[in-house]
Amino acid sequence: MKREEIFKYVKEKYNTLPDYPWDNLPDYAVLRHDKNEKWYGLVMNVEKNKLNLDGEGKLDILDLKCEPELVGSLQKEEGFLPAYHMNKEHWITIVLNIQTKKKILELLDNSYRLTKDN
Repeated sequence: MKREEIFKYVKEKYNTLPDYPWDNLPDYAVLRHDKNEKWYGLVMNVEKNKLNLDGEGKLDILDLKCEPELVGSLQKEEGFLPAYHMNKEHWITIVLNIQTKKKILELLDNSYRLTKDN
């Protein structure tokens, strides 16, 4: 799945536009709720070595919030890593070109739900 597909999905489903809050990191896009401005996703382009992965170059990743009991089991699957620059108990990093679109969107919807004010 590509970052553009994620942006299209969240625009259509949640009326979310990516926010680019850092001038020095123009490829880092925050997905946040309209009303409470809480983050439910963070799309980044990160060097493989910063993710403890072999090889050179950058990868598109997505950080999402999820239940702590789910984090450990997800990390056993290919394409899931400990959260990059987020709370590792409550967030997970997904390598976008490895995981399926269906799985990514399920977890994206879950993250949206977990961060929404009731």
